[in-house]
Amino acid sequence: MAPALSRSGRCYVMMMPFKRQALVEFEDVESSDRCVACGSSEAVYIAGQQAYFNYSTSKRITRPTNADDPNSGNKVLLLSIQNPLYPITTDVLYTVCNPIGNVLRIVIFKRNGIQAMVEFESVQNAQKAKAALNGADIYAGCCTLKIEYARPSRLNVIRNDNDSWDYTKPFLVRRERGKGRQRQAILGEHPSSYSDNGYGSHCPLLPLPSNNRFKRSSHDVPDVVAYPLPQTSSYIGHSSSSVAMVSGLHPSKMNCTRIFNLFCLYGNVEKVKFMKSVPGTALVEMGDEYAVDRAITHLNSIKVFGKRLNVCVSKQHAVIPSQVFELEDGSSSYKDFAMTRNNRFTSAGQASKNIIQPPSCVLHFYNVPPCISEDDLLMLCKEHDVPGFIKFKVFDAKPSSKTISGLLEFDSKTHAVEVLTVLNHYQIRIPNGSNPYTLKLCFSTSSHL
Repeated sequence: MAPALSRSGRCYVMMMPFKRQALVEFEDVESSDRCVACGSSEAVYIAGQQAYFNYSTSKRITRPTNADDPNSGNKVLLLSIQNPLYPITTDVLYTVCNPIGNVLRIVIFKRNGIQAMVEFESVQNAQKAKAALNGADIYAGCCTLKIEYARPSRLNVIRNDNDSWDYTKPFLVRRERGKGRQRQAILGEHPSSYSDNGYGSHCPLLPLPSNNRFKRSSHDVPDVVAYPLPQTSSYIGHSSSSVAMVSGLHPSKMNCTRIFNLFCLYGNVEKVKFMKSVPGTALVEMGDEYAVDRAITHLNSIKVFGKRLNVCVSKQHAVIPSQVFELEDGSSSYKDFAMTRNNRFTSAGQASKNIIQPPSCVLHFYNVPPCISEDDLLMLCKEHDVPGFIKFKVFDAKPSSKTISGLLEFDSKTHAVEVLTVLNHYQIRIPNGSNPYTLKLCFSTSSHL
């Protein structure tokens, strides 16, 4: 906790990681006054970033059900995994939770992002796990746990596999996919698409007891819960398919290319196909199951051209180019992107340069010829009937650099999403130039300029 907060009395905190913000509720107004005054008089840095303090319009932070009741009587926790860049399976959650209290059952489900319910042996164990793990990162810089008490008091598990497990019934049938997996090596291995240059830095693995299926006492649990990236190619992901289904697409403004422009920020896009039987719906086949999870986490429920997208895992395991037809804009309802150079995760080195970001009102642009000005980019937005930016910043470049990069800030996140959807990978041609420049856009880590 920042010194400005710790000196202002007890408080209740609610993190909003995708907005890079947090709400802090104090016991009294005087404490909040001291916090704001302290934050104004001296710079406060949290994880290397300067934090800014101001008053919220909210009078009280809404607590999750039973969050204020230490005697809630529920031994089942609801875990929401935010920014899940890496696979979340029953093995991962067991390794995270069981050292704190004996875990009986785990069920993982993927409706709006990745969530799981974990049933502990006792209410006290669940309370200790919530206190120890809420807000922690499973892997460095990602897979953040938001924990609440669940409504069910007991979980019903019918099979032991990646998405559900009953540790009291080891005889339950396991669903095998592919070559299966090796349970002992689950946190010591990673998919071949990730290497030591992958996302985030490596952190020490929480040591496991000699017998993985027995709990440790609470005093053995370290203060910081952080895990290294998985390390093997035999790791099985937690999505049931590498195909995402996207509905709520604008009938005349969305096509295969524009879907690619948006989804390629979260993984390689192999194929896109609109469904003739379900207007406004498309299937997106991505490079792996993890990319589908990232797309669901960051793109589900966002607004594009006045319509709210619904992104979920498809029951299909591949996109088949059947029933191809013409969309309203005259383009094909099916397109194969497997060989395009615009995919951004084709190698481990290339993937490591991509910072996975949720949609924001600031876009990062790059690979633009130096002769292109702020007015040229505004005209480009106008020509393509998308919102113009309100602030422009270009980064300093070396004299020998053949391209420039910078930031564009828009009035809203929705405006930025629409511009990226339309103009990402736009071919910029300059007089006497031999080859066009491919404009690259992505969501920035900056919240404003």
